[in-house]
Amino acid sequence: MLGVLLLVLFVGVLVVQAYINAEFKGDHKDSEVGDQAGVPKAIREGGPIINTTGGQASSSRLPDKTIALTFDDGPDPVWTPKVLEVLREFDAHGTFFVVGSEVARHPELTKRITDEGNELGLHTFTHPNLQRIAPWRRSLELSQTQVAIARAANVRTNLARFPYSSKPDAIDDVNWQIVKAAGRDGYLVVVNDTDSEDWQRPGVDRIIANATPRGDAGAVTLFHDAGGERAQTVAALRKFIPMMQARGWRFTTVTEGMNLGIEQQAKQARVPLLAENPAAEGTDRWRGTALIWTVRLADGMVWLIAGLFLVVGLLTIGRTALLLALATRHARQRRKKTFSWGPPVSEPVSVIVPAYNEKEGIEAAVRSLAGGDYPDIEVVVVDDGSTDGTAAIVERMHLPNVRVIRVPNGGKPNALNTGVALARHDLIVMVDGDTIFEPDSIRMLVQPFADPSVGAVAGNVKVGNRDKMVAGWQHIEYVIGFNLDRRLYEVLNCMPTVPGAIGAFRREALAGVGGVSDETLAEDTDVTMAMCRQGWRVVYEERAKAWTEAPATLEQLYRQRYRWSYGTMQAMWKHRHALRDSGPSGRFGRVGLPFLALFGVALPMLAPVVDIMLLYGIVFWELSATLQAWLAMLALQLFTAAVAFRFDRESMVPLWRLPLQQFAYRQLMYLVLIQSAVTALTGGRLRWHKLHRVGLNGVRSAPVVESPRPVLPQQSVAPPIDTWPPSRDQMSATAVFPPTGRATARPPVPIQYEGHDSYPQAGSPPAGESGPAYTRGA
Repeated sequence: MLGVLLLVLFVGVLVVQAYINAEFKGDHKDSEVGDQAGVPKAIREGGPIINTTGGQASSSRLPDKTIALTFDDGPDPVWTPKVLEVLREFDAHGTFFVVGSEVARHPELTKRITDEGNELGLHTFTHPNLQRIAPWRRSLELSQTQVAIARAANVRTNLARFPYSSKPDAIDDVNWQIVKAAGRDGYLVVVNDTDSEDWQRPGVDRIIANATPRGDAGAVTLFHDAGGERAQTVAALRKFIPMMQARGWRFTTVTEGMNLGIEQQAKQARVPLLAENPAAEGTDRWRGTALIWTVRLADGMVWLIAGLFLVVGLLTIGRTALLLALATRHARQRRKKTFSWGPPVSEPVSVIVPAYNEKEGIEAAVRSLAGGDYPDIEVVVVDDGSTDGTAAIVERMHLPNVRVIRVPNGGKPNALNTGVALARHDLIVMVDGDTIFEPDSIRMLVQPFADPSVGAVAGNVKVGNRDKMVAGWQHIEYVIGFNLDRRLYEVLNCMPTVPGAIGAFRREALAGVGGVSDETLAEDTDVTMAMCRQGWRVVYEERAKAWTEAPATLEQLYRQRYRWSYGTMQAMWKHRHALRDSGPSGRFGRVGLPFLALFGVALPMLAPVVDIMLLYGIVFWELSATLQAWLAMLALQLFTAAVAFRFDRESMVPLWRLPLQQFAYRQLMYLVLIQSAVTALTGGRLRWHKLHRVGLNGVRSAPVVESPRPVLPQQSVAPPIDTWPPSRDQMSATAVFPPTGRATARPPVPIQYEGHDSYPQAGSPPAGESGPAYTRGA
């Protein structure tokens, strides 16, 4: 509900901003004169001040040798003050026909106009062609400008000039109806006698010539103080005013000149018939205050969006450049014929498979693990209180190197710690219960342990059900957003996540960080960050591939990514103290955490401004320019994707889905991140969500080879364990992290969930990088 309300408010502000920034073209726009049969001759051949109030139809001229300087399209923060300086210098006054949206933006400047003895008139709120808009909008354009003036200068005006208007003889039937409608609202409509045509910037002398009245007849003269560069206008005024004053001409406002003309016609001096800048009503001032603040809010919002758009663009380009440079370096290094981790690793390996209600895929997963080409594999399936017979399925397989451990349901971290505690070997591979390994995956995965500084290895996660649309989008994301990023993080030595689907650890490294923590929902990210802080290298082995079943529906995807994002945010908050540490912990805190926060959380959360600007541009800006900018961004993404797919030796065919991904998948990820951030900030708790699995078909895995592997004893219930991870007093004095996970046979408070959809599901993002990242309150 909060999101919907914010979205409605946001869209409303953008609509307001689009309205007040409607396409602005100067008054010089050509407009054909239509049929004039309905326009009274007295109006067509009359003066420039037209009065249709009270149902009359009359016009007024200025007295001889009287000029009313009028200025359209302001106020402008650059040119209006320069015009005012010239008027003040020569003791002349003018009438400024202002645009309401600009009054709302520059209320102080509007007040300065009246404070210096000048007059205000209405020039509509957004400068539209009134012939092309509905009658209600015409009235609104004038009334909005009136209340804006009331708040800015505490005055009101009786004068109005329409955009794109000209002289009395150009009024046709359509315009006459608009003039009469304005008269019914109480406005005098002002056109002009002479047009300086300063908008053309023809030169100072030509502007003066255009503005000079013929003979001694008074004139309303048109200039502009906004709408473009007006240096020639200012220079022309500086010559025109003293020149005409020297010839005996006087300069007045429109109202003052009209009143002088009326007095001369009546041949008697009277109080002016029309007040100049009369005081505004209190209600108009209040309405004007609301209007001005609405405009400011709208302008501020768009400036904020534009700034964020610039930030997102720079971050995207910078990240792409860094990603391509470092990932390319990583790929080239690994593919050199001389590259080697060291002597081949052949130490025995224990594979831990935490499983909760994995009947759909557990058999295929275990067969792929037990039948790998590695010489000594022990598979330990830890059944975490399954209710669907998962443990029985594995036991019926009768595989010699596989054993099943049953524990009461206590969550994935407890299952992993139990498995590690009961494992026989020091090289530990952790696998999700729905993951299928290729025959050589384990062998490839453990080779980096030839380097004694390596504490953990991240494998290459592949989407096995990529033939479905939603899973196909995730396939693209895994290759680009996860696997490519892992290369970057390895080069920077700040890998944040060893994926739960395929990861390998040294027992020593796991023990040093207190085992697998249950303090966050992203236990794999949590433990990886802890290892980085301990000084262990965490590397990526692209040749070790594991096939996982990705969510096939948007609902399931949302649940998974929500947990990932929330869990990663928890892990980042938990390890925030690394920012102040020294040594390896401090290096990770000052490199890995900021990098993950910037590109894994901030950039995806700011990315919606790209879509907002796209929609805003299509509706309110230049369509072609907007589409060109969007296509340029898409081209950059396609190029990055092509590089990532080439590094992973993947077919480029799925990339046809990438443009479609921009209009559905990406928006879902925005919502995930926003909800995750709100949940984290408000201290909310998030349940585990078990995803619905159907199993993978057609994925190449190893057959179980009959070999003299040792037959492992089966255990129906895990024995009591209190030796791993080591207790606080058993850990070395140099360890900086207390034990965070304990393997127990019976958790003090066993968690039994109701409803199939609420059960635990393993894992964080396969890399924890630029995909939506995600915490139980830290």
